[in-house]
Amino acid sequence: MNKKVLLTATVQSHICQFHKPLVSMLHEHGYEVHVAARDNLAEKNGLKLDFVEKVYDVPFARSPKSTDNIRAYRQLKKIVDNGDYEVIHCNTPMGGIVTRLASRKARKKGSKVFYTAHGFHFYKGAPKKNWLTFYPIELFMARFCDTLITITKEDYRLAGKKFHTGIKHIHGVGVYTDRYHEVSDQEAMDMRVEEGLTSDDFVVLCTGELNKNKNQKVLIEAAGKLKKNIPNLRVLLAGNGPLEDELREKIQELNVEEHVKLLGYRTDLEKITPAVDMVVSCSHREGLPLNILEAMLCKKAVVTSKNRGHNELVLDGTTGHKVDADDVNAYVENILYLYNNEEVRKKYGENGYKKAQKYTAEAVGRELEEIYTA
Repeated sequence: MNKKVLLTATVQSHICQFHKPLVSMLHEHGYEVHVAARDNLAEKNGLKLDFVEKVYDVPFARSPKSTDNIRAYRQLKKIVDNGDYEVIHCNTPMGGIVTRLASRKARKKGSKVFYTAHGFHFYKGAPKKNWLTFYPIELFMARFCDTLITITKEDYRLAGKKFHTGIKHIHGVGVYTDRYHEVSDQEAMDMRVEEGLTSDDFVVLCTGELNKNKNQKVLIEAAGKLKKNIPNLRVLLAGNGPLEDELREKIQELNVEEHVKLLGYRTDLEKITPAVDMVVSCSHREGLPLNILEAMLCKKAVVTSKNRGHNELVLDGTTGHKVDADDVNAYVENILYLYNNEEVRKKYGENGYKKAQKYTAEAVGRELEEIYTA
């Protein structure tokens, strides 16, 4: 009989984006891998879930109030009860809650249940309502899994003190170094040409869903102030999302159409990141951001907001700079400083590359292997 693992998340794109290293490790150990999540791949510009053996379209919803999660529970329970899975590994808040509840019977029969917290909604500095809502839920649900896996040290320390389950820490979900790495000047130039950029452009990349949390409007406002001092500024916003129209209006309002470009959702950022001059992130909340790790592996300096995920990766004045998320002038000041100091950008890039080695797919794969074989 084949050894089988079920991976669950609220949406299938989560598995595509974050769990290929895990699936690779499981395949190496002879596991058959199934996925249960809501099919949202049509929204993700060709993202494919073609690296697992079976996929179930389960109607999880992100909102705890949605009745879709009741349907998801019923459907998932049948999958779990009939699946004879050695491990059921759940992700994302609602995917994790519904899966752990649906797996109670299977767990009593011997299935192990793992839950990876990609960044608790309660954290140092989080709104009080987050603590009142999400903390009690996660505290209660921890009893329904054998191992809770955290990807940030802050979450690991909190869970270790309060949660009644096994706690493990890993360095993120793993970034592939064969995709994200430094390239030659000619390769970088070829990448720029593909994006309609020139060698004289000063290119800033910002990646993430176009939503309130990712806070791209702050970078657009910064571009409006920077265009006089950096006339060759080109800001690339990669991603799609609910605020796309609002951000387009902001770009027009500030007259920065020449300087800010919306790229849409891209599955080929490895053809862009190595060619930019720096990477910026303005988000209010992060778990452990892949876009920053990808930048570091490509030896790029970064300017980020201060939050749990960025604080773990970015050493201020060593790999980049951190500022308050909504401080437009601070972004302007730090982007301008790095524009005028190429050697500092290179130094930050080298330092970031060294720090990122703990977070590669190979390194994280070894950490996951230890958890699965314990």
